[in-house]
Amino acid sequence: MEHHKGVAHGAALEEPMPHSGSVAEGRERRSGTLAGVPTRRVLVVAPQPFYEDRGTPIALRQVLLALGELGRPVDLLTFPIGSDVEIPGLRIFRSSNPLGFRSVPIGFSLRKVILDLPLTGALQRRVSRERYACIHAVEEAAFPAAIVARWHGIPLLYDMQSSLAEQLARLGPLGLAPARAALNAMERWLLRRSSMVVTSAGLAERVRAAVPAVPVREWHFSSAPADASPAAVQRLRDGLGLSGAGPVVLYSGTFEAYQGLPELIAAIPAVRQRAPDVTFVFVGADPINGLIATAGAESLIASGALRIVDRQPRAEMAAYLALADVLVSPRAYGGNLPLKIFDYLAAGRPIVATDIPTHRTVLADDRAMLVAPCTDAIAQGILSVLEDPALAQRLSAAARSYARMHLGWSRFVHSVEALYAEMERHAGVTSG
Repeated sequence: MEHHKGVAHGAALEEPMPHSGSVAEGRERRSGTLAGVPTRRVLVVAPQPFYEDRGTPIALRQVLLALGELGRPVDLLTFPIGSDVEIPGLRIFRSSNPLGFRSVPIGFSLRKVILDLPLTGALQRRVSRERYACIHAVEEAAFPAAIVARWHGIPLLYDMQSSLAEQLARLGPLGLAPARAALNAMERWLLRRSSMVVTSAGLAERVRAAVPAVPVREWHFSSAPADASPAAVQRLRDGLGLSGAGPVVLYSGTFEAYQGLPELIAAIPAVRQRAPDVTFVFVGADPINGLIATAGAESLIASGALRIVDRQPRAEMAAYLALADVLVSPRAYGGNLPLKIFDYLAAGRPIVATDIPTHRTVLADDRAMLVAPCTDAIAQGILSVLEDPALAQRLSAAARSYARMHLGWSRFVHSVEALYAEMERHAGVTSG
């Protein structure tokens, strides 16, 4: 059974600011015109809790807002967990929740696999009930969507937020050569059956190497300047127990292994040896996904060198970014760019990030301190920025300038419009 949470209409939004609300369950409105001509709806299938303030749902919400501005009505089929949002032309359908889950951890989990099953059934029912312009399938939902789309002759847009083959290959026996080969073969199967692929920044080359013929684009999401009043930043400092005016090195994001937090934690003593008044703040702790379990972390927390903060609502992050003197992304591996990098660039703070291909998709030496993904290099990169105010200012200004030029909301909306137009050309269809 799927549950429909309605559609909300409203004025087009200039910036992707959150709106919340609900519509009476079971109520439907047929909507959607493009230049006065009735438009078939897009079916977006997202195997995540929506909406929650976490990576893929944040990214998806930007896409839905852009489609709303473009006059493309959307049906979103998603997990039975999360908050409703009000976006022009959007109807939300939620799959069933047979085991009554109230949360889903980030990344691969048995809970996610269980919820994928009723989502797949709901997908089949949706497509049998309504004729869609295309299916826009996120992550693993693209596998059943590829079959359903072919049955019904519907174009498939595969939204590859991460490489499932790359992620699963790091799970125990799935890392063995035969399992890796099978995972890569499954990924190629899906790519070949996609009318168009759009990836997180950093993954397009993987797609081109696997299936050169498939048309592919990369997401470069919108970011807004992280402006917060001095009073709000001071209240945050007080709330975190940060006395004096010592600098803050801030990390935001999940605490998963690929984020490179063990190397960053190991770098803290070296940084504090030369800059003893520095405090490190990690924002994003989530009991479902585990907390810091690295040698030395507890003593650093006890001494006040390290503050651990729970995952925060997106609206609260402006003050955290404004609090920082340095923003860090010590990511160790992974082909997809972390969404936080777009916010980092707009924040007007110097960035220290590991010099890996993923970061290089939008970061460069003139707008970030790029360092080797090891403890000593991370420590030296942070110290270089802290000890050279002129360097910190140059990096900050260049990062924010890049964000203004390349990561504005109107530019993102245009990129979504171009993506759908290209997908329709390749699929040989029109939206009407």
